[in-house]
Amino acid sequence: MMRATRFRHFVPAAAILATAPLAGGAASAGQAGRAPDLPALRTIERGLWELRERGASAAPRKVCVADPAMLMQVQHGAGVCSRFVIDSQPNRATVHYTCPGAGHGRTTIRVETGRVLQIESQGIANNAPFNVSYEARHAGACR
Repeated sequence: MMRATRFRHFVPAAAILATAPLAGGAASAGQAGRAPDLPALRTIERGLWELRERGASAAPRKVCVADPAMLMQVQHGAGVCSRFVIDSQPNRATVHYTCPGAGHGRTTIRVETGRVLQIESQGIANNAPFNVSYEARHAGACR
């Protein structure tokens, strides 16, 4: 299994998929639209989250989280995407995802508590590259 702790450079999907075991390995591919079970996501509270982009002065982005797995593809919203687990630990998960016709990305979520997360994501969305880093904080119930 390939392990990632911090990433700064984009890794092409072909390079990640080439490391996937053919059968029965520790890494797993999620079904389209459904995230593989990731222990780090189990502790994340549902509800309203504020995502503050590091280094940006803009107001925080607000996201209503019904399923914590949606934070793995924060730049692609609720798009139907397939996911490949790169790293899964109790407080951290890294996933590569592909959204047919919409792009792809690689996201790492580090869980500080069920109410505070660090999210790093990079990839292609709307035919343009992105590389974002957020501090996410639970802000209450969705309205």
